[in-house]
Amino acid sequence: MQVGYKLAAEAFGPAELVRQAVLAEEAGFDFVEVSDHYHPWLDNQGHSPFAWTVLGTIAARTSRIGLATGVTCPTVRYHPAVIAQAAATLALLSEGRFVLGVGSGERLNEHVVGPGFPDAVKPRHDLLREALEIIRLLWSGGYQSYEGKHLRVQDARVFDLPDELPLIAVAASGPESTRIAAELGDGLFATEGKPSIVRHYRDAGGTGPCYGEVPMAWAPDAHTAARAALETSRWALTGWKVMSELPNPVNFDAATATVREEDILEKFACGADPGRYVEVAQGFVDAGFDRLVMQNAGPDPDGFIDFYRRELDGRIRQLEPNRPRA
Repeated sequence: MQVGYKLAAEAFGPAELVRQAVLAEEAGFDFVEVSDHYHPWLDNQGHSPFAWTVLGTIAARTSRIGLATGVTCPTVRYHPAVIAQAAATLALLSEGRFVLGVGSGERLNEHVVGPGFPDAVKPRHDLLREALEIIRLLWSGGYQSYEGKHLRVQDARVFDLPDELPLIAVAASGPESTRIAAELGDGLFATEGKPSIVRHYRDAGGTGPCYGEVPMAWAPDAHTAARAALETSRWALTGWKVMSELPNPVNFDAATATVREEDILEKFACGADPGRYVEVAQGFVDAGFDRLVMQNAGPDPDGFIDFYRRELDGRIRQLEPNRPRA
């Protein structure tokens, strides 16, 4: 079991994210994960810095903690040849501490450039397959070319490659994306603790680690925590089909207007009761996830990190599945 800390890039500026990463290392977290967005989910979150600059700075300011994108879409806003180069560079600068998390993306971030984001799921999956093939090809060394249905590479070479290439964790939510994760990735990444996601991944031959984002909101009392999560993180209750389709923060604001505090309390571990946090994390462990990402939507990141260090670290790490995976 490894435990990570989610850097909320939509809620904090770049210098603050670096500061939190340093605190997370001191508190004993195994890795930090940062989303790679162009926009925040909601305007009132107020931030969305460039993830790769943030991660490079974290690599320079820390010595032990792992780093991960959670996740990068290497198909529209970025070309996969650029991500192959960026990930290799970050792996070198972090001395092997980097995990490349990738996914098929969200319209929120990808519509801002070029031809825009594909309207159908299948072309998005096809794009992701080609992107992963390109990244693997360029990581094999030498000059490479690739001619796909959607993506091309002409005489490209990544000159600075680490001896040990980064693990690639592929974001998935259904059978097709889990097949991509199993066939072209080294691990699985998910934002929902559904047993079916890990089951599909294993059934497709996937043997790597499974990363799951565990929803939490720390504050001295549950009401304060839930209100903070409702204010900035209610988008998390919309589900992946909605999260991948809406184009701008204003659309997420409208789509989540009916989310209630009770809905937050049902999904998130809120307040200061360690038992509730363990209960929510246990659901992810029972679903088959072995890399748990603590995703705090509460108003006080320092308070949450201290709470995790004092009350949760040992208890979370000791969790084991207590029922058959459905």
